[in-house]
Amino acid sequence: MLRIEGLQKQYRTGDAALRGVDLVVPAGEVIGLIGPSGAGKSTLIRCVNRLVEPTAGRIFLGDDEVTGASRRALRRLRRRMGMIFQEFALVERLTVMENVLAGRLGAVPFWRSLTRRFPPEDVRNAFATLDRVGLLDHVDKRADALSGGQRQRVGIARALLQDPDLLLIDEPTASLDPKTSRQIMRLIGEVCAERRLAAVVNIHDVALAQMFLGRIVGLKAGEVVYDGPSAGLDATVLTRIYGEEDWTRTARSADGEPDDAAPAAPAPAPRLLRAAAE
Repeated sequence: MLRIEGLQKQYRTGDAALRGVDLVVPAGEVIGLIGPSGAGKSTLIRCVNRLVEPTAGRIFLGDDEVTGASRRALRRLRRRMGMIFQEFALVERLTVMENVLAGRLGAVPFWRSLTRRFPPEDVRNAFATLDRVGLLDHVDKRADALSGGQRQRVGIARALLQDPDLLLIDEPTASLDPKTSRQIMRLIGEVCAERRLAAVVNIHDVALAQMFLGRIVGLKAGEVVYDGPSAGLDATVLTRIYGEEDWTRTARSADGEPDDAAPAAPAPAPRLLRAAAE
């Protein structure tokens, strides 16, 4: 379980990225962080594993406090947090298998990490994980030979090989097409349910978040302005998070229908069809 209490982050410029964020994510729950650019979503994720140092507040992973942990204790805690990046963060010249086994670097002796000689159990787990994410036929391919969706699956497999308690996921679908985005979000939800993993997903696509995430946390100017079910993202809530806009085509009510949506106007005929008709 992840627990955040009064989290604040203020940069030296005086800009406040986070303003007293409180958040609890139980084991097995996947939550979505939404909000405008600059709302503090990526900062929050990076404060959890202390890639960014919080200014104030406390963060707990289970019973262990992340904030204030010594360097050695922080290394141990980071092994329990899998990070999945927007830009995949793969080593291009290495194979799929080598990139996935990198998830074990923090848990093996230094000499093994230098020579990339991993224990047989790690290799077996890597094969099983690659099978789970649908990449068993690509283990010997170089990372730079993969599609975007395949690269993201490698990133997911690498994080899972850490055997984490928590996944921190930063814009996992930002560079993917709509079909692949759905597949990746579905995979994230499935593996978290199977392993009872808590997960925090920073995501810009509100419709995708509504489709695959049961709980949404909306940030605005570093503050939580919404924490509730995805079905509650009506036009009023989206206005509170993002500002004034016509949200009728985005907001969805509990029955899955667009909130107060007006009847769609007939779509104009494609230019080529009109030309043919003429």
